[in-house]
Amino acid sequence: MRDLGKQMRSEAFSIPNLLSYFRLLLIPLFIMLYLREDFTAALITLAASGLSDVLDGRIARKFNMVTDLGKVLDPVADKLTQCAMMFCVAMRYPAMWWLLGIHVVKELIMIVMGCYVLKKTDTVNSAIWVGKLCTGVIYAVMMLHVIDPYLPQAASVAMTVVCAGLILLSLVVYTMRYVKILGGNK
Repeated sequence: MRDLGKQMRSEAFSIPNLLSYFRLLLIPLFIMLYLREDFTAALITLAASGLSDVLDGRIARKFNMVTDLGKVLDPVADKLTQCAMMFCVAMRYPAMWWLLGIHVVKELIMIVMGCYVLKKTDTVNSAIWVGKLCTGVIYAVMMLHVIDPYLPQAASVAMTVVCAGLILLSLVVYTMRYVKILGGNK
């Protein structure tokens, strides 16, 4: 069994992981700007977060800098950013509280499943297409809410339903993936 802690420490300062740390630092800035109703600056902060998310993945793959720490850090930065966006937008659109609740429950389930798979296989698994699609749609929907903080409630609810559907689809697909991984590891 490998020393995961030692490996993570050696991977901590790769460029993609530094970009993930940057995204984590942008979260409180986004929340502060949104709550101050500086929507333009909040949107720019989200755009910088989204761009650094895309860059960290591309750099990691292109320059063979994919690390186990990055496989954990990148989605953590994504999920915390998504929760921050949903939390802020929920201040204006109550249906977003439901989305945030679904998202948090799904992520808690994913953490438990991911830890179990890690324990059984000694492997950190990367994100798959459905997770990336879900992340992209959530970012787009939340950015629309930031661009226009006075969207009609009906439009907001419709977008919230789409996001909830993708979150649930993601949970189902990842669950099936983990079951398959564990089935092949007997």
